[in-house]
Amino acid sequence: MARHSVTLIPGDGIGVETSAAMQQVVAASGAQIDWEVAEAGAACMDIHGTPLPDSTIEAVKRNKVAIKGPITTPVGTGFRSVNVALRKTLDLYVCLRPVISLPGAGGRYDDVDLVIVRENSEDLYAGIEFEEGSEGARRLIEFVDESGAGAIRPDSGISIKPISVTGTRRIVEYAFEYALKHGREKVTAVHKANIMKHSDGLFLRVAREVAEEYAGRVAFEDKIVDAFCMSLVMDPSQFDVVVFPNLYGDIASDLAAGLVGGLGIAPGANIGKDYAVFEAVHGSAPDIAGKDIANPTAEILSAAMMLDHLGELEAAARIRAAVARVYAEGRCLTGDIRRATGLGGEPARCSEFTAELVRVLEEM
Repeated sequence: MARHSVTLIPGDGIGVETSAAMQQVVAASGAQIDWEVAEAGAACMDIHGTPLPDSTIEAVKRNKVAIKGPITTPVGTGFRSVNVALRKTLDLYVCLRPVISLPGAGGRYDDVDLVIVRENSEDLYAGIEFEEGSEGARRLIEFVDESGAGAIRPDSGISIKPISVTGTRRIVEYAFEYALKHGREKVTAVHKANIMKHSDGLFLRVAREVAEEYAGRVAFEDKIVDAFCMSLVMDPSQFDVVVFPNLYGDIASDLAAGLVGGLGIAPGANIGKDYAVFEAVHGSAPDIAGKDIANPTAEILSAAMMLDHLGELEAAARIRAAVARVYAEGRCLTGDIRRATGLGGEPARCSEFTAELVRVLEEM
C-alpha cells in the first residue's frame, strides 16, 4: 500500500476532536498517511494576524490533498469566510456532497443515494457587494436607472450575481464525468432560469449544451429550484447526480442532509484542477468543544472520500462498512444520533464511538 502525504487542518471548536478521531480511524483502515498539520481559524489571529496563514495555503499546495475540521471565522478580520477564502485561493470550484442513507442515523428515508455537485466560485457568493449608502451602491443604482434595466431603491445594499460560461461549463462537465466514472445514470441541472434569464438562463443554456456532448451515455434533465426542493422531499430516489449554481447548491445540500440524518453525518469535498480539500460540512460548535461529545462521523466519512481520491478504495470501503455496522447495531452512538432516532440509553462519547469504529475495523 502506497504512502500519501496529506495536509491536516484540524480547525477549531470541535474540529480538534473530530480530526483526532478521524486520524485514528484512517490508521485502523490500513491506509498509510503522513500528516502535515497546518493551522487555520480563530486561534491563528493572535499568532499570525489572520485566520488563514500563508503557511497553511502552502502546505495544501505542497501535498495537493488536505482534510480539514470545521473552522470559525473571527469577526472583523476582513474574511467573509475562511472556507470561502480557501476555495478561492486554490480555485476549488467543485463542492461535492454525496447524500446516502445510513441505517440507524434517524433519516427520513432509507434509500437516499444522490450526489450534489455545487459550483463553488461565483454566483452570489462571489463576494461582490456594495453597502447601503456607499458610493459604489449609489453609482450602481444610477447606472441601472440610466440604462433602463429597472429601479433600485436608494437605501439598498446590493450583491452581484455573476454566472459565467466558463464556470458553468466546467462544473457541469465535472457532474457528467463524475456520473460516468461512478456508474450514475442521470444528471439534473437546477436553476431559476424562468426569472433570472441572463444568469440562471446562461447556466441552463450551457448545461444543455454540455448534456448534448454526453447524450446516449448519461441522461439529463433540468429542474426549477423550487420545484426541485419540493420533489426532493417528496421522493429523493428520483435524483442521481444534481448540479447547481453556488447559492442553490449550498441550500439544497443541507436540505438533502436533513433527509438522511443531518449535518453530523454529511461528508464533503472541495475539488479543483490541482488541489482537493475534504471536510465535514457542519460548523465548529464551540459550545460543546472539549467536552468529548461531538459526533466525528462527517469528518470520518470525508476521510473515506479523501481515500477514494487517493486511490485507496479498499481502505475507504472498510471505513464506510465499519460506520454502517456501528450505526446499524445502535449500541455505541453519540447523543445527537440517539436524540434523532429516539434511542434510549447513555450516549457514547466521541472517544468511545471512535474506539468502537477502530475495534470493528481491526476485526474486519
